Amino acid sequence: MTGARLARIAAWTAGAGGGLAAAYLGLVTGALPVDVGVGRRVRPLGPQTVDIAAPREVVFDVVAQPYLGRTSRAMREKLHVLERGTDLVLAEHFTPVAGGRLTAVTLETVRFTRPERIDFRLVRGPVPQVTESFVLSEHESGTRLVYGGELGTDLWRVGAWWGRMVAARWEATVAGSLAAVKEEAERRARR
Repeated sequence: MTGARLARIAAWTAGAGGGLAAAYLGLVTGALPVDVGVGRRVRPLGPQTVDIAAPREVVFDVVAQPYLGRTSRAMREKLHVLERGTDLVLAEHFTPVAGGRLTAVTLETVRFTRPERIDFRLVRGPVPQVTESFVLSEHESGTRLVYGGELGTDLWRVGAWWGRMVAARWEATVAGSLAAVKEEAERRARR
């Protein structure tokens, strides 16, 4: 092989590798969503159940506050409300991924039905479809919060594999949020 031919092969390989890396980064961070509507597979999210020693109204307010009220300084790293109504918001959620080196950004609508339900619907993110809900019911110890939903991906088996990867991180993030809600609601109830 000539030097020129090797240089072309190296340039093509570097370009293809760079393109694949950029596509992966775009997919992981939600900047380049894949929503082709072909081979859609849907999988459940949850359920995750948390019993909280606080009244249902207190739990609802803890979840709703950063969306419907003023977003605290601590929450600004995780949430940015773009449009706020009385019972519906459009918000960006920021989630560290890849060991904290990258940040996934999802855009979601969040609908509030006081005091029993909060619904989330993905507008833009690493997968084409996510719907979720927090359902709050009165329970002997205070409130039972049940999280559930579904996540959809395109492109058959490849999408199903990607959905498993995203769902694992998604559910872990939700579990962390639920733990924080429990802690804050119980702290408020003790006051």
